[in-house]
Amino acid sequence: MGVELSVTFPGDLPEFAAIRAQLARVCAVPPLRMIDGLPAFPDEAPEGGWRELRFGFPAGMVTLRRAPGVLSCVVWGTADAALLAARDALVWACAEAGAGTVRTGSADLTAAQFARASALQPA
Repeated sequence: MGVELSVTFPGDLPEFAAIRAQLARVCAVPPLRMIDGLPAFPDEAPEGGWRELRFGFPAGMVTLRRAPGVLSCVVWGTADAALLAARDALVWACAEAGAGTVRTGSADLTAAQFARASALQPA
């Protein structure tokens, strides 16, 4: 079972390059391990129609899923604090890249609000 956070967007979903650029503001950008269920080269960028990406953070794998108007970040339910922090960095990067709203269990947060709540400090 996974632990998931979703980001909704008022318009188009952000491009991968924009997400990657925002992620670089809060951590070392991890390599992609899979694109739509297939192995990826670490420096490979997905084509525009991707549905699922898996990032190889030092703490473990974080999955990014794409659906109409939504990006969801998922980790295993047994994730430790370091892996949850990696997921939160990716969630923030997605929200920041596309002016999205992070849907937590208790509130909808802007990227800036989520950064404060998650103790992220973008450069």
